[in-house]
Amino acid sequence: MALEVFYTTKNKSVDKALLDKIYFQTLKHFKLDDVFEVELTIVGEQRIRTTNLQTRGIDRVTDVLSFPSINFKFPFKKQDYIYAIDPESDKVMLGELMLCEKRAKKQAKDFGHSLNREIGFLVLHGLLHLLGFDHIEKEDEVVMMKHAEEILKELNLTRDV
Repeated sequence: MALEVFYTTKNKSVDKALLDKIYFQTLKHFKLDDVFEVELTIVGEQRIRTTNLQTRGIDRVTDVLSFPSINFKFPFKKQDYIYAIDPESDKVMLGELMLCEKRAKKQAKDFGHSLNREIGFLVLHGLLHLLGFDHIEKEDEVVMMKHAEEILKELNLTRDV
């Protein structure tokens, strides 16, 4: 499976089919083959807060964290990442995402759109980070958000959904 989902919470309400659509549409958008593995862990507020503090030095709950396994560069060539290929699946480990479902629910309510739209945006945001995009500089944020908006539109996950 290209996108594996793990839960550390009792609530398992995240729509796996939606997550797969986001993953595959992101690959299609960038004209990438399905040669990656991504792990997504759904966590509670305390776990994401602790991880945020340990990894980024920020002591607060956040919505999504990304942990790239490779230094992804376009154009992608699988043979350039031979060290990151899982011998069992023959896929490149792109990285790991951590999503706080409770925070996603709050943000969906605050923004006035569906939980699916919010989770879709957050998972996509994390995937874009794994693909080397960031939003530290304003011009990089513009590029990243342009891709996010295009992919969300392709999936019909607009803000009013």
